[in-house]
Amino acid sequence: MRLLKSQSLLSLVNSYVVDSPQPANLSYMWNFGSLLALCLGIQIVTGVLLAMHYTPNVDLAFISVEHIMRDVNYGWMIRYIHANVASFFFIFVYLHIARGLYYGSYKSPRVLHWSIGVIILVLMMAIAFLGYVLPYGQMSLWGATVITNMLSAVPWIGQDFVQFIWGGFSVNNATLNRFFSLHFLLPFLLSALAIVHMMTLHTNGSSNPLGISSNVDKLAMHPYFIFKDLVTILLFFLALAVIIFYLPNLLGHSDNYIPANPMQTPPSIVPEWYLLPYYAILRSIPNKLLGVIAMLGSLLILLLMPLVDTSRVRGSQFRPLMRFAFWVFVTDFFLLMYIGSQHAEEPYITIGAIATGLYFGWFLVIVPVVGIIENTLMDIATDKQSV
Repeated sequence: MRLLKSQSLLSLVNSYVVDSPQPANLSYMWNFGSLLALCLGIQIVTGVLLAMHYTPNVDLAFISVEHIMRDVNYGWMIRYIHANVASFFFIFVYLHIARGLYYGSYKSPRVLHWSIGVIILVLMMAIAFLGYVLPYGQMSLWGATVITNMLSAVPWIGQDFVQFIWGGFSVNNATLNRFFSLHFLLPFLLSALAIVHMMTLHTNGSSNPLGISSNVDKLAMHPYFIFKDLVTILLFFLALAVIIFYLPNLLGHSDNYIPANPMQTPPSIVPEWYLLPYYAILRSIPNKLLGVIAMLGSLLILLLMPLVDTSRVRGSQFRPLMRFAFWVFVTDFFLLMYIGSQHAEEPYITIGAIATGLYFGWFLVIVPVVGIIENTLMDIATDKQSV
């Protein structure tokens, strides 16, 4: 312990992991940060191992993935870990964000912390999309074609920009090389952002379920919360092991086991499940440019939460109206996920448009209005008591 505090680098680790004071009433909902850090570490290690055997070439990419699966020692396990931990990564990040929304973790003094988290989410989605293209199956090729074609909506330079990204007139060898390079490099930028995210948390301290100051009742990170984190980490490993060994393709798409064929379009082009809500928002708006803006806006609108939440009470723990509104938002998010997985036909088009309107309305109308109503009711109750 003396070495942990005296050595300069180890003292940093000690201040963040061992002696860091945390609110005593933290629940298991605060465990997703450690799970996300673990997922990021697993993804980087397995990604580097896969890159040693992968060939970013349109003629060899699919074959190299099959080589990893069939010929490389435990290659199948490394690939399945990489593919399924990506899904767990998004499950945990969505739960992490949902916890932040429910408990008001975006409010001052954690606005910067929240903002960096939103940037991490956007970067995660970009990295996941780049990685989805690399196996170069049917869904990889056509997913890449559809998503990159969105850039053609940019006025004047759109089509030229798309061809610049492709390195040609369609998704080709240059595209695959670029996507592979970026998919390999960007996780290290993500790691740097995650460290900054943790540093801002360390500066202001964690929020807590009650939404009040916890300066009078704090406990050291180790051993209390380290062992609490280990509970969810072990449960994560158990769930991951079940999926890898028994249901490895549960969260994937069967069309990606068909080699990419630019001459044959799949019946339905869909992204991975964790991008489906944003894909539904994109499809629900007839105008291409407005659809792209809405899709990006659906992520960046999270940055407005510290501004649009007008309530004087932090979080939804003691706010029944806001609790109801929160679960309406969660239901709408899952509805958008379902709509994104369906063909673009009625009634899904109409339902998708309504769900998209509700999504943006929740941030811009429901949250501020609920806050104003609650503040007004609190003032009326206070006035009655004073009389």
